[in-house]
Amino acid sequence: MRRLRRLAHLVLFCPFSKGLQGRLPGLRVKYVFLVWLGVSVGSWMVYVHYSSHAELCRGHVCQVVICDQYRKGIISGSICQDLCNLHKVEWRTCLSSVPGQQVYSGLWQGKEVTIKCGIEEGLDPKARSDPAPRQELVLFDKPTRGTSIKEFREMTLSFLKANLGDLPSLPALVGQVLLMADFNKDSRVSLAEAKSVWALLQRNEFLLLLSLQEEHASRLLGSCGDLYVTEGVPHGSWHGAALPPLLRPLLPPALHTALQRWLGPAWPWRAKIAIGLLEFVEELFHGAYGTFYMCETTLANVGYTAKYDFKMADLQQVAPEATVRRFLQGRHCERSSDCTYGRDCRAPCDKLMRQCKGDLIQPNLAKVCELLRDYLLPGAPADLREELGKQLRTCTTLSGLASQVEAHHSLVLSHLKTLLWKKISNTKYS
Repeated sequence: MRRLRRLAHLVLFCPFSKGLQGRLPGLRVKYVFLVWLGVSVGSWMVYVHYSSHAELCRGHVCQVVICDQYRKGIISGSICQDLCNLHKVEWRTCLSSVPGQQVYSGLWQGKEVTIKCGIEEGLDPKARSDPAPRQELVLFDKPTRGTSIKEFREMTLSFLKANLGDLPSLPALVGQVLLMADFNKDSRVSLAEAKSVWALLQRNEFLLLLSLQEEHASRLLGSCGDLYVTEGVPHGSWHGAALPPLLRPLLPPALHTALQRWLGPAWPWRAKIAIGLLEFVEELFHGAYGTFYMCETTLANVGYTAKYDFKMADLQQVAPEATVRRFLQGRHCERSSDCTYGRDCRAPCDKLMRQCKGDLIQPNLAKVCELLRDYLLPGAPADLREELGKQLRTCTTLSGLASQVEAHHSLVLSHLKTLLWKKISNTKYS
């Protein structure tokens, strides 16, 4: 018994001691070392996960702040009653990736929904777990009391011009905003309703949901203050997303492809999703409310419905052209990497002037085609693979120069869509 206790002591506290190595064969020492290492790494990962979870997932703070402002009459919205008084909005899994943007899956009116709410950076980190909300929220300070509906209309138009560009279609979008602001449908916009819709407009994704067609983005279902609810998160095309964030960068590219082939949809369904993605790119370029850039082009943002219709999983990484140009204009640079908006919206650097240029190096279509090479070529039908590969290679060489964008891009995009559609049309996959 004494020997067993001594052996246990050596294993637990001295895994590298010579005494242990003298008592156990080399193979067993290696086994004990691996177990010890696994327990240590696992414990560290659990600690990191749960310490970051409290920072990332603060939906309760969001709800307390929103409901406090609603009960004070400062904000309004179509789901405020269900959220704050009737408690019919059920918060489920935390999907947040950054602390400032709270994202949860949920249930409302018997439907799977996604709940999104911004938490102001001004919140004191020490007070974030405190259920008492701040007394003053800068977010809901506009418009001020006494603002007329005409002034609010002009205020909204100026905001949209600054963010989307000076477009002839903007007055129609302003009308859409004012119509949405009338949450209780009494044909007038109250101060609380105006404050709420103004706060919503500050959220990039909400602005995009208004500007883009519902066909390729989750439908907006309701809001309260700057909290809003959309359709549930679509199925993801990147199965590595199920892994813990710390392990995702360690996944080799070959394993990414293998996961996609083993766990992803059949090739014809992938072709249908790809057609939807190409149509989305077309909409971003020829949209009614200007041009938009995809600034994080990854499979993690490619989603689809149960019928394999494409849905953009995350619009946070899509930015209006005016916003990107404003960010890049006159920006000091030493190299092209200094001229990057988001993850991959990159412009060339004028090394003589040491300033970023306006045109992006890679347009949306070229980046999407790079993505589709890994998404479509594995498992593609033999009679299609060569031509598809050729067209995708041509597509990835497109530049963002204004002289190329209009005609050439449209032609390449049309050819790709036609090629894929011919293969799946008149089948159960169409």
